[in-house]
Amino acid sequence: MASLKGKDILHGNQFTKKDIDTIIQNAAQFEKELKKKDSLSLLKGKVLATLFFEPSTRTRLSFETAMQRLGGSVISMASAESSSAAKGETVADTARTVSQYADVIVIRHPRIGSAKEAADAADVPVINAGDGAGQHPTQALLDVYTIYKELGSLKKLSVSMVGDLKNGRTVHALVELLALFGAKLYFVSPSLLKMPEEITLRLKEKGIEIIETEDLLEAAFGSDLLYVTRIQKERFTDPTEYERVKGSYVVDQKFLDSVKKKLTIMHPLPRVDEINPEIDTYPGAAYFRQVRNGVFVRMALLAMVLGKR
Repeated sequence: MASLKGKDILHGNQFTKKDIDTIIQNAAQFEKELKKKDSLSLLKGKVLATLFFEPSTRTRLSFETAMQRLGGSVISMASAESSSAAKGETVADTARTVSQYADVIVIRHPRIGSAKEAADAADVPVINAGDGAGQHPTQALLDVYTIYKELGSLKKLSVSMVGDLKNGRTVHALVELLALFGAKLYFVSPSLLKMPEEITLRLKEKGIEIIETEDLLEAAFGSDLLYVTRIQKERFTDPTEYERVKGSYVVDQKFLDSVKKKLTIMHPLPRVDEINPEIDTYPGAAYFRQVRNGVFVRMALLAMVLGKR
């Protein structure tokens, strides 16, 4: 069994296949246990601190739900404005302070590298819930759990990453995990929003087949799964550039009819206009099942870093 006891969760490339297998096993076990009862006592007496310097719905609430389902408790900072960051306190000092109150910290921050800064300062494990356009490793882990459940395997899949690949921290982390299982990857984006070159080169060095294209239909024909992301308006400093690329890709019924095969469709959410609600009832639309899976995976991670699994 892989052990994450006492470890920080910061980056998609920190995991081995053994780690992922263990996380999937633990998540599946927690999912099974929660069908029998509403909560467990595994982390009774433990405290999770959630430090969110950026807006969040799914990540913050699913972490807090996961901790409470495990019998632990939560202290929360919901915005930078409500904390001493508004007075100029550094991320390091905030983390060092909060680690005196909690057993594990989850942090989201708009700056790349902020989670590592917090982890270096804190006396307890730190989990990266998104550092700007950097990484979002727990989203990637719930994504692979979802893929495993939806497709029955993680091996030798063809996956299209669609949308804002330049700023998409979810895809930055997920490709690291899919590479462990030999995935073929289509990177579908406007030229302005291509996957960062350092990520593409690293994957190619690992022998991963990558096809970069602006043609979503071409990629869909060759894929088992579409992983769709929104064009992130908040990452643009020039509004005219956002206007040029917004709405570049739309998955709707007309598109699915054109593909003429079943596709699994995932999205880290929130969506804007890239997935039409008309396909929410499509059997392969997995994005709300993906949301639910986040609770089980984050239960597994919290239990593992605190040495209870």
